[in-house]
Amino acid sequence: MNESSTSLRITRGSPLHVNVVDILPSFSMGLTQEFGVNVRSLGKSKQLIQEQTMEELRSKKKNDPMAVQQVNHGVPMHSSVPRKEAPVQQNLPCNLEDLYKGTTKKMKISREIADSSGKRIVQEILTIEIKPGWKKGTKITFQEKGNEQPGVIPADLVFIIDEKPHKVFSRDGNDLIVTQKIPSAEALTGTNVQLTTLDGRNLTIPINNVIQPNYEHIVPGEGMPLPKDPSKKGNLRIKFDIKFPARLTVAQKSGIKELLGLKHKLRYNFFVN
Repeated sequence: MNESSTSLRITRGSPLHVNVVDILPSFSMGLTQEFGVNVRSLGKSKQLIQEQTMEELRSKKKNDPMAVQQVNHGVPMHSSVPRKEAPVQQNLPCNLEDLYKGTTKKMKISREIADSSGKRIVQEILTIEIKPGWKKGTKITFQEKGNEQPGVIPADLVFIIDEKPHKVFSRDGNDLIVTQKIPSAEALTGTNVQLTTLDGRNLTIPINNVIQPNYEHIVPGEGMPLPKDPSKKGNLRIKFDIKFPARLTVAQKSGIKELLGLKHKLRYNFFVN
């Protein structure tokens, strides 16, 4: 009978895997007769132990996902994947003019980097393109611009848009709000509102209605640009702070009563006829 042999070279650090099930057909009978051991039962027992080990490892991995990354025949192999530092966040104040028209901001940062000579401080200029219509809370992320250190992935640098207070306008979503102070006479007879927009245009807005407390005049298309479509804009909402006189003369009171009474009479006659 011809015999063949295969040489197996094992080098340091290389794992040796022997699958018991592979040698069972040739030797199960001999081992059973010689030692009184059922090798097939051994194979089943080994499989059961492996399944139990795998279940334990899965349970550990739920509690600590970094603890076990790979399993090789029931043997845990611990991960060497570096962790990533938490993001570094920084507010980026912008005025409404910048958020209305869009602008470019350049931010100078200093951070540590690691090279063959060790750690050193470098300075970088980051360019941020502010888009028209961006809102407070918008985030701009620069990947891995944090400090470098061995075995750790640098943190992301995140700038968060913040809105500076404006002396004329306030913002509500895509709408702009302005409050106009007017005397009570103009509230009754009408007025013109003069405004300079955030992009420098001068608007004259006639108000012909009687202005009551809490009245709000809407000018469509004069609000903030929509972030997804800057060609479209929200509304301009004009509110009014009506200034009433601290006192009136008898003649003024009489005149107001006469005016209001006359209007009431005319309105009544209109509906009667």
